[in-house]
Formats: sequence, C-alpha cells, structure tokens
Amino acid sequence: MARKRVSKEKSIRRTKLFTELIICAAIIGAGAYTVKIAADRSSTVQKSHFYEKEEIKNPIEQPTTEPVDPNKIIFETSMVNTKDKFRGDLILVNEDHQYFGGDEKLVSILEKNDETGRSSFTSVNYDYTILEVVYEPMADMIDAFYEKYGINDIMIFGSFRSTEFQKQLYEADLAQTGSEDSTRVAKPGYSEHESGYAFDFSRYDPSNGAPIDYDGTGDYAWFTDNCYKYGFIIRYPEHKVDITKIQYEPWHFRYVGLAHAYYMTKNDLRMEEYIDLLKKHPYDGEHLEFSDDSGNSYEIYFVASDDGAETTSVPVPTGLDYDISGNNVDGFIVTVHK
Repeated sequence: MARKRVSKEKSIRRTKLFTELIICAAIIGAGAYTVKIAADRSSTVQKSHFYEKEEIKNPIEQPTTEPVDPNKIIFETSMVNTKDKFRGDLILVNEDHQYFGGDEKLVSILEKNDETGRSSFTSVNYDYTILEVVYEPMADMIDAFYEKYGINDIMIFGSFRSTEFQKQLYEADLAQTGSEDSTRVAKPGYSEHESGYAFDFSRYDPSNGAPIDYDGTGDYAWFTDNCYKYGFIIRYPEHKVDITKIQYEPWHFRYVGLAHAYYMTKNDLRMEEYIDLLKKHPYDGEHLEFSDDSGNSYEIYFVASDDGAETTSVPVPTGLDYDISGNNVDGFIVTVHK
C-alpha cells in the first residue's frame, strides 16, 4: 500500500510540473508574437523638411532692449526767478533793449591790479570799475598780449558807467555833432557799459601818460583775433553797423563767456544775430551743439520766460556743469559744459 501511495504522489507532481511548463511556454510564445507584430508595423520616420537645426537652438525669442547712450543728458527742473532774464553774460543791450541794473558786483580795476601785482595795463583812475567776473579774463588777455609783444601801454578808458554818466556823455555828443541822436554813444539806459560787461581800450604814452587813440591795427590786431579765447567779442565791427546801429569801435570789447565768444567769432555773429539764432534751438527742439578749438564740447538751448509768474521752470542737466543766463528779451539761455 505504501509503495502505491508514493508512486501516485510522484505522478501527481510530474503532471503538475509538466502543466506549469506548458503554461510558461505559452506565455513566452504569446509575448514573442506580440513583439513581432509591433516590429512589423513600425517604420523609420524621415526628418521633416520644415526642420532646421539652427532654428531650434533658441526656440523662444528673447526680449531686446535699446542700447544705453552714455552721452545722453538727463534733465531735471530748476525754478528760476523770471526777472533774472535781465541778468547774465548773454543779455542783449542795444537801442531796443534797455538794461535793468542796480546790483552789479563791481571791482576797481586798479585796486585789482594792485592786489594781483599786474603792471601790463592800467586804467584812468581808481574809480574805474568792472564786473568782478570780467576782470580776470580781461587781465589774462592783456597779460598774454604783453608776454607776446612786450607792450604795456594799454589803458582801460571806458568801463562801467552809471546811467547818469551815460546821459552826460550822450548829451555831450549830441551837442558836439548837432544831431538828434548818436551813432557813437548809446542812449542812457541802453549802453552795455551800464551792465559792467563792456570796456574800452585806449593807449597812453609811458613817458608822459598822454592818451593815444586805439585803432586795433598792427600788433594790437592780436586782440581782435584772439579775444574770443578769453570770452570776449568785438561788439561793434565795421561790417555790422546796419545790425548794431553803432559805428565801428575796435576798442569796445564785450564779455559773453568762452563758449559763446567762440561760436559768435567763428560764425561772424553779433549779439543781435546770436540771440535770434538761439531762439531757434529751444529745449524741446534741436539743441545747438559744438566743440571749440580746445576740444571742449557744449550744448546750448533756449527756454522762454514765464512772464505771468514769479518763477520760470528751466530744465537743467544732472551731473554736468551748466550756466543759465537771461537774454534781456524773452527768456533764458542754458549752456551745458559737456
């Protein structure tokens, strides 16, 4: 009995093992068949003609920004007293535009010569004064002339004048000529000398101090040719009488500042012409830009005065030196030193 039972158990195990082997073989066969069908249905995908390798290197368009101009000026607002349009290096004073003064910062020419030890020029007496801002460039110019030619006979014969003194000169000229008006002496209240920005040259005989007429010829032509380098112009040239309404005065110098003296001289402009030109370069338009012989660059523009208010809003540059001058007519001139 025992032997038969053992044989029966072996038979059952064999049958079970055989059955499991058949099932595994069926599963493997089914998997292989599935793989084969998938392989048969697959094919190589060709590259699309729309594909361009360079185009997908940066498929997302990057935002762009405008390049920053390092020379671009940034402006801010400065509130300026509207009445200051009657003040500054560029005020136009002529027969049509009166000078409104009274607070000039004047210095005695001879006292300044004593303080600075200058002996290259003199003045009539200690009462002759000039604006403080004008003295140094005037003295430097005359010093340069002396160093070049060794001539020290320049005398300041006309400088700042009060309205009362200007009236005396004007009436004396009318009495001498018998005319109703003068082309040699400006009307009282309308003379550049009343501003302190102008002075007249004369000469003197060092042996006796007698005055000698200055005509700007010979060695003295150096002043006409070089005064702009010190901020001055010949205010009344011979070929501009129809504009200035004043006869030729080679001895009359007017301070306007380096930038403006350079531009006016190089372009043969008088104050009347230059003030009109600058009005064509307003702040919100094209500015006047140029460089001088030394490579200094300037940008200049005009701002109309707000005559209905006590102050005028004047745009000025940030981080740069600038000057504001009234034009004695209708607004302000801003000079940017770039």
